[in-house]
Amino acid sequence: MSQSNEDEAVVPGTVGEPQRVSVVKYSRKNGQANVRRPMFLLLHGWGSNEEDIADIMRYVAPYSDYASLRAPMTVPGSESGMFGPGYTWFHRSRPQGEDLDRDGFAAASAIDEWVQANLPAERDVVVMGFSQGGMLAAHLLRINPERYRAAISLSGFLAPGEVEGTAPADERLAAMEKPVFYGFGTDDPMVPRYESHAFAAWLDEHVWLRSQAYEGLDHSVSMVELGDIRRWLADIDVTSGLM
Repeated sequence: MSQSNEDEAVVPGTVGEPQRVSVVKYSRKNGQANVRRPMFLLLHGWGSNEEDIADIMRYVAPYSDYASLRAPMTVPGSESGMFGPGYTWFHRSRPQGEDLDRDGFAAASAIDEWVQANLPAERDVVVMGFSQGGMLAAHLLRINPERYRAAISLSGFLAPGEVEGTAPADERLAAMEKPVFYGFGTDDPMVPRYESHAFAAWLDEHVWLRSQAYEGLDHSVSMVELGDIRRWLADIDVTSGLM
């Protein structure tokens, strides 16, 4: 899984407009094959889809259930691509400042609403996302930390919190010690190293963090990283019985 730093397309519409999740890929038995374990909630990045990120589950937690969500907006020009349309949670691949706050809150709210409507309240949820999805994996903790067991952010980034109300749970999150894994590449052209370190520093103040930089890795995920995630999940007792 990777994402290139190609010329950025802009999705028509208003930044921060409400979103709704409508397409979901479940694991076997409609995500009910192993209900004693947490459900993994998978969030893809710009121009990708729900099938792409689901592929990494076989390396991370192959016996756990998952629900992989498709972002609601289509990347312009991707409809005629070799692998079909690509989708996005944000109006730009890497929004900044207030635009990121607004689009991030809209997307995270839509995801959280889907969780409330479709997953039993008693079922633990582990969020895992890449790039935009990595940002949103952490941002779900900033709007409703009580609902999520843990989060995994792969090559994610941080919303600055400049717009009031877009990260309403930051204060109470800091007292909850939610487990979060954050992995990023040292050669990532999409998320500069200073942004990755700033994100890691913010996480360190707000969650129980395991952070790992991968030397020479670009905006992608490596097998070494996936192995680290699998061991981390066992360490926090999410999949320890399956190792």
